[in-house]
Amino acid sequence: MKANENTSLKQHMGMKAKTRISNTVIYIILVIMSIIWLFPFVSIVLQSFRGGPVKGMTNEIIPSIWSLENYVALAKTDFFRWYLNTLIMALVVSVLQTVIVLCMSYTLSRFRFKMRKGLMRFMLILGMFPGMLTMIILYRVLKDLGLTQANAVPGLILVYVASSGMGYYVSKGFFDTIPKSLDEAARIDGATRAQVLTKIILPLAKPIVIYTILTSFMAPWGDFVFARYISFGASKGMNVAVGLFNWLSKDQINSSYTMFCAGGVIVAIPVTIIFMCLQKYYVEGVTGGAVKG
Repeated sequence: MKANENTSLKQHMGMKAKTRISNTVIYIILVIMSIIWLFPFVSIVLQSFRGGPVKGMTNEIIPSIWSLENYVALAKTDFFRWYLNTLIMALVVSVLQTVIVLCMSYTLSRFRFKMRKGLMRFMLILGMFPGMLTMIILYRVLKDLGLTQANAVPGLILVYVASSGMGYYVSKGFFDTIPKSLDEAARIDGATRAQVLTKIILPLAKPIVIYTILTSFMAPWGDFVFARYISFGASKGMNVAVGLFNWLSKDQINSSYTMFCAGGVIVAIPVTIIFMCLQKYYVEGVTGGAVKG
């Protein structure tokens, strides 16, 4: 009996040692990956505080001269115009897209009508095609409407919002987890469909609402490819991604690289703060919406 107890104790200690070793290896790998992942961001932040006459790229990671002159110099450029353009687009798109996505998701989750599944499949298949395939025709349409280059901001808003309803997948999955009996009880009490959505469903769906707002805000905030295609050659209509990218051209990189880093830091700060404050709801929205399809 005692021999069996000793054997069991040794096995338990052996398993505990293996667990500690495996956890240590995992932590070391995660730390190394974190350092590799964070290194470019830390370098940009450090370079944004580099003072002195040299404004281009150098081998100096930690600045020998610390200064805020790069941030001050941004005021003499079109940076804050780009920033305002981006902010306007992000705010308008986040509001309109959130309303459209939530209404579409609620409709597909609660209503049963002819061709409902066909419509869902059609939007799913249509969403599989790369957006770049439509860039040429979209540019042609926006150009005919006078919504390119200097007037690119309303044109980009129109494009970002136009296909919002196709992003119903996650939100619909979340609405499917809310019992339909709540809708039926409210309808019996005389509530309209709009009242059911706004006063009953949305308060219960707070995570998915915040998730939708965040994703809708982030898309225009970080867009580069389509924004560059539409607003090329006109600083007035550029967003921050396109404007900052121009500072990395051969003609400007040697004189604007540290300003580029400063601009990147300013762009990243508000988004980082918002995401960190709302991360809980973001995760709940993703996991909750993945329960049902």
